[in-house]
Amino acid sequence: MKELTQYYNKNGVLFKAFKEVSPKELNSRKKIKIFVATSIKGEYYALFVYDSKSRFIRKNAEELFILEEKLSSYMQHNFKKKELLIQTALCSKAKKFLEDNKWRVRVDFM
Repeated sequence: MKELTQYYNKNGVLFKAFKEVSPKELNSRKKIKIFVATSIKGEYYALFVYDSKSRFIRKNAEELFILEEKLSSYMQHNFKKKELLIQTALCSKAKKFLEDNKWRVRVDFM
């Protein structure tokens, strides 16, 4: 979590509230880290950190949408910023699909 806040501080985003949500709380068995944050500007962030040895493909992107919907209903809030921080290979179709649906994909994380 500390690395994540430092990463955003370098990019000019400061958080005043930061919380980790377990995938089990959302009834999911995915190996993904989920964070909910509020910036000083009052923007709500849903951050998904994905780290795997396999490639992130379009199917994974669709599953990410379902997970985000569950997170929205669990937290009872629609998030202004939805971001995927990824450390593995990323399929170009999955990246385009996410960006077309107002997601931000950051491949340079760590």
